[in-house]
Amino acid sequence: MEHDRNQIDIRLKLNADDPWMELQVEEGTTLEDLVCTYRDRIHIGVLAARTCRTERRVISLAEKIIKEEDFELVDMSEPSANQLYQRSLIFMYLKAVNDVLGDRRVIIANSLNKGIYTEIRGQEPVTEEQVKQIEDYMCQLREKNPPFRQEILTAEEGLQRLERQGCLETKKMLEKLRWAKIPMYSLDGYESFFYDFLVPSTGYIRYFELRKYRRGVLLRFPHPNNPREIPEYRDDVKLYQAFGEATRWLKLMDMEYVSDLNERVRDGSYRQLIQVSEALHEKRIAEIADMIARDGKRIILIAGPSSSGKTTFAQRLCTQLRVNGLKPIYLGTDDYFVDREFVSRDEKGEYNFEDLEAVDVHLFNDHMNRLMAGEVVDIPVYDFISGKKIYGKRPTQIRPDQPIVIEGIHGLNEKLTEEIPAEAKFKIYISPLTQINIDEHNRIPTTDARLLRRIVRDSQFRNYPAQHTIKMWRKVREGEDKNIFPYNGEADVLFNSVHLYELSVLKKYAQPLLSDIGEEEPEYPEALRLMRFLRLFETISDDSSIANNSILREFIGGSVFVE
Repeated sequence: MEHDRNQIDIRLKLNADDPWMELQVEEGTTLEDLVCTYRDRIHIGVLAARTCRTERRVISLAEKIIKEEDFELVDMSEPSANQLYQRSLIFMYLKAVNDVLGDRRVIIANSLNKGIYTEIRGQEPVTEEQVKQIEDYMCQLREKNPPFRQEILTAEEGLQRLERQGCLETKKMLEKLRWAKIPMYSLDGYESFFYDFLVPSTGYIRYFELRKYRRGVLLRFPHPNNPREIPEYRDDVKLYQAFGEATRWLKLMDMEYVSDLNERVRDGSYRQLIQVSEALHEKRIAEIADMIARDGKRIILIAGPSSSGKTTFAQRLCTQLRVNGLKPIYLGTDDYFVDREFVSRDEKGEYNFEDLEAVDVHLFNDHMNRLMAGEVVDIPVYDFISGKKIYGKRPTQIRPDQPIVIEGIHGLNEKLTEEIPAEAKFKIYISPLTQINIDEHNRIPTTDARLLRRIVRDSQFRNYPAQHTIKMWRKVREGEDKNIFPYNGEADVLFNSVHLYELSVLKKYAQPLLSDIGEEEPEYPEALRLMRFLRLFETISDDSSIANNSILREFIGGSVFVE
């Protein structure tokens, strides 16, 4: 079939459930042009597109169509687009701070309170009035809709530009990594470095909120499940304190950014970093054990999102409790699942073991109370083949001072232990709260660190390819949003299971697993994004100095606790 020279045949999918549209477009048409043409037929605000014919990539809507291709539009409900929204919002915020307050140092720190915690450094803390001025300016930017412009510079040009802007940490990192090209972004005269692309213009960032919070500012935005609303505000005080502790750890080890970590890897001093990081973990676990022993707590509940290191933490806590003269027993809530015939199914017909309704809560409470009373209890073992609890294998009796350490996703939910006296319970929330950042404006999302942990663990212990882990990750996150994160404020203490050096270790294991995902696979764009992220880190090839009781061993192998 013959066409005019400048016409290109493409296929376009506007929404996930829509059929493919067959179109002819002029060469050089942008994907944004198509979004504008079909805006009335798009269900949720689109932020990017995905190529689908050969190599699957998530690409900017500003890219021009130069060859035949299939394109799916990508909205904020997808993790990659959610990260894209956050990066673009951060750049709008940086621009607004610069124009409203002048040349102030802005630190994009960490996730907090359904948003991102930032600090605007100066002689005096930022005021409520100034925060309102910044937010108003961002609203003006949104309505004026200036473009985010990308410029790909040579290494020499990029490094010179970064030095002129005073971005010395970014310059030091990229200089040592020897990137051939450096992407720079500008917004109406304001420039910054981002390692991944932005939306075409500020008008795409429709929903945001700024709040003055303690010494800084919270930058809040929609959750992927509800992209048109700012989530309900909740003050995660303990999470703020945990991030503050992580910052103190960084200062203790004279580290702040990825460039500092990379320098430790290059000069070999990372081995000392590993030792200090492990010592900090052990000290914190010992402190928690001391609190439990001092207060005479009997029911120790441990919960946290996927790949937090719960199993290793629980075992190390038991060790420290023994140091305190106690003899803890270790249980999991999985053995208290209801018989499978009573477990609900999800929309795909699969059994839903993640919701609290899958646990026989009354039986669990009865057994824990009877154990604390000194009775002999026939603790069940759940048989996942038959889908039933089996009795007679684990009759248990404990002394009046013995604590019961319990790991399970619902540990912080009061409904799990509502029949147990409050004075007997001690709740621990565990998560790897990544505090080291790429530079002042590029943070490391905790969820990326957890995903990389899980990719490596699934390969090492479950023989799952990275493709499978990435495919399941969205469902895992949805379960966490429902069953774990809403309850982290119920914890008596938070344990930060991150190791500052771990991404340099995980890189060695994760890169080949990600590289195995074919360009034609749906999970390839996410693998590509993670590989771009890992490019920022030097690799720790020799991880022999990591102890066999380290939380990281739970993922890379060699753990004394995990088979």
